[in-house]
Amino acid sequence: MNTRTKPCPICKKARSEDFAPFCSQRCKDRDLAQWFGDGYSVPGRPVSPDEITPDDWEQQG
Repeated sequence: MNTRTKPCPICKKARSEDFAPFCSQRCKDRDLAQWFGDGYSVPGRPVSPDEITPDDWEQQG
């Protein structure tokens, strides 16, 4: 088994147990900002807001 740990995915520094898999709160926040700013995406076809109904949210909960 590999005993080396992967580096922080944002800055490539050593990971911190407190912020895993990141090295710091700053890198965690940068990653979250990427998701909010559409820097990352999940593969799939685009969905229009009309296709999402309140019933869909109730089924997930």
